Amino acid sequence: MNLPSSMNVVEIPQFGPPSVLRAAMRPVPAPAPGEVLIRVEAIGVCRPDSLQRRGMHPPPPGASDLPGLEVAGTVAALGDRVERWKLGDAVCALLPGGGYAEYAVAPQQQVLPIPPNWTAIEAATLPENVFTVWDNVFRRARLVAGETLLAHGGTSGIGSMSIMLARAFGASAIATAGSERKCEACVRIGAASAINYRATDFVLAVMEKTGGRGVDVVVDIVGRDYVQRSLDVLALEGRVVHLATQGPDKHATIDMSTLLKRRATIIGSSLRHRTPDQKGEIAAGLLEHVWPKLSARSPIAPLVDSVHPLKDAAKVHEYFDSGAHIGKIVLVP
Repeated sequence: MNLPSSMNVVEIPQFGPPSVLRAAMRPVPAPAPGEVLIRVEAIGVCRPDSLQRRGMHPPPPGASDLPGLEVAGTVAALGDRVERWKLGDAVCALLPGGGYAEYAVAPQQQVLPIPPNWTAIEAATLPENVFTVWDNVFRRARLVAGETLLAHGGTSGIGSMSIMLARAFGASAIATAGSERKCEACVRIGAASAINYRATDFVLAVMEKTGGRGVDVVVDIVGRDYVQRSLDVLALEGRVVHLATQGPDKHATIDMSTLLKRRATIIGSSLRHRTPDQKGEIAAGLLEHVWPKLSARSPIAPLVDSVHPLKDAAKVHEYFDSGAHIGKIVLVP
């Protein structure tokens, strides 16, 4: 396959608001041993991209400084010792960085096939969310059939994937969201019910909906006072998965008696700085347990908010930061 020497990218020349994002030209990267080069057809926009733009989520050492953690496309070149993939394979991948570009490299362990009946644009919405939710909700928090999950931010990428995967594996889901429109979307996605946290105390509402029992797992992407309130809605032996903290205040105060009485567990986790082999373990689990469920497009379905040209990344980040989107925003080179 003949490759160009240079490619269009969007880079972060300085940290700041969305307007700092800049279109540029860079050399097409060469895959190192164990890596594949992907000709990018679609790029998922995720919260780490926005955080990196603001200087709050740097890439791991040795990774590209370009934003972008999830792409879909075709394999364009192979590094030495790549055994899992061949030229022309249709793939999606979780990256350590470098996705806002026409070509991107990924460790072979972090690459998965585009699911049957999914387009590249749809597949680009998968990697960051499905790796994160599978690892944390199912491997770490051990959600099982018959249990109930509470997803904060139910229309976000993480929230929506949590709802859909919970349903796919026999659990039920309750969601919180910030408007009636988003609550309605949560129910369409698969939540049994949704709570507008701006209008209702979600703690009281969750306890009412569960008959006072509480939920088994909470996915928290808010932090701050939500940590204690998430503990307050747990059933006995419940687990809180803490994945992100919104806003400048990174601290949370909890009542330890709640933790003890609930026999609860708080799980903290991040993904980007793990090794390719560690991410490869997650990918293997996805390929075995989740990928066979995707071709049906229900209950795990693509949730694409909108699609935009890569050159409009600054405008897209403005939209992303507003929180108005439902599901994933996608960029196309």
